Amino acid sequence: MLLVRVTLLVSWLSCYSISNACEEGVHANSSEREGDILLCRSCGYEIASSSDLKFIASKLALAQRNDTVIGDQKVTLQLFENPHGRRFQVITLKKAELHKHWPADSHFTWFPGFSWTMSTCPRCHAHLGWSFQPSNWPDQVTEKHFEESEETFVALIIDKLLQENFAATLLVLPRTFRS
Repeated sequence: MLLVRVTLLVSWLSCYSISNACEEGVHANSSEREGDILLCRSCGYEIASSSDLKFIASKLALAQRNDTVIGDQKVTLQLFENPHGRRFQVITLKKAELHKHWPADSHFTWFPGFSWTMSTCPRCHAHLGWSFQPSNWPDQVTEKHFEESEETFVALIIDKLLQENFAATLLVLPRTFRS
């Protein structure tokens, strides 16, 4: 009896996930992504792929360390502090699915020569990190220009992300299905 209920639950979740993806409008490139997927910890939106990792070193980092935050891959985390004393551990990527809040600002940048803009989750608007562009660029650029440039990158707060592989293990069964 329990096996039948669990099978029905899994079938329902599969159908729910597929229909939910259609309703939510999953971005077109999600099926093209390679590597481990990073999700918004708040809502589960697909933010980036481990194949988009791009280490950008900063002299202003308070500390750096290698960690296995994405699958088995070693990733360099950098620790930064903003003018208000808040500290953030970030990873840098060449691109991510984010909403960028232009205009870009060159004050208090962690990467000299780059201006930054806050970046949030496109679905739930949680602050996930910052997008960086060369300081000699206009304060506001098109999304396409930002994504296509080799000079731009994003810094994402590691505590605001979740690996898709890990999230898939977090299936919670309703009380009626527990033994």
